[in-house]
Formats: sequence, structure tokens, C-alpha cells
Amino acid sequence: MNDKPNEPVPAGQIPVGQIKEKLIRSKEKWARDGRRLTGMPDEAHKNRLPPGQREVKNWPVLDLGAQPDVKAENWRLQVVGLVENPIVWTLNEFMEQPQEEFTSDIHCVTQWSRFDNHWQGVSVRHLLECVAPKAEAQNVIFRAYDGYRTNVKREVFEDTDVLLAHSWE
Repeated sequence: MNDKPNEPVPAGQIPVGQIKEKLIRSKEKWARDGRRLTGMPDEAHKNRLPPGQREVKNWPVLDLGAQPDVKAENWRLQVVGLVENPIVWTLNEFMEQPQEEFTSDIHCVTQWSRFDNHWQGVSVRHLLECVAPKAEAQNVIFRAYDGYRTNVKREVFEDTDVLLAHSWE
């Protein structure tokens, strides 16, 4: 465990179970307390703000103080499973792919929203052309370096506005 919350935790030393439990306890407490994160909606964004959300101008803390220390030379994007052409891209190979820009709002499940975020990255359409998903593939599962996992339906992932972002603003 890292005693210095703002310093990266060396690879392999992140107690994923403890982090997950702490995150769950924190979010449960926030819900019990009716906690709101910073920011208030303005009139220009009123119709874009979903019920129960609060607009923020800055990023809320999105971690619990433990960030994996992933060196650029160790970074990989691996796409395997129900695809015709599995790939493993290094960071350099990922950055060599056609780049796109996109602007979007974020509406987080922790009740904050941030408008007009400018992203740069590789379009999912390009990635899908490279890997050629098989017809029976219905979901995409993401696994992060620190053990975080999530999934999304294929038809949502294939939307024209989906980006694997590497840069914000």
C-alpha cells in the first residue's frame, strides 16, 4: 500500500479488492449523505443536465489515491476474443493510428455532469475495421491495468461518436 496518496503505486502493488471496497463504501456514504459535488447548472445548459445531476467545472476526484504506474513502454491495447484479427498495439502503434477529435458531455453515475469535453483519440470505427468482429460478438469487455472491468453492448460501442481517447482538452 502506498502511504503517499498522490504518488503512483508501483505495478503489482495495488490491492484491488481493498480499493473496490473503499470505493463502494465511499459511494454508499455519499448516497446516504445526499452529497453533491461542486458546481451548479446555468441556464444555457439547463436542458442538457439530466435530473439528479449537478454540473461541475473541474474534474471531481475519480480515484481513491492509488494510480498504477504504467510506463509508456509497457502500455498495451489488446483486442482479443470474437474478432477475425486480434491485435496488440503498443502506445506508439496506437498513436500512429488515424486520430480524431470529439466533444461530448459526461454524466457520471456519482451525480455530476461536465459539459463540452474536448477529446482526442482513435475512433472505434477504425479499431473495428482493424479487428473485424465476428457476427456472434454481442458485448465488449474492458479490462484496465489496475483490475477495473466493465462492459458495453456492441451496438452502443459501434456508434459513430465513440472514441478510445488518449487526451482531454
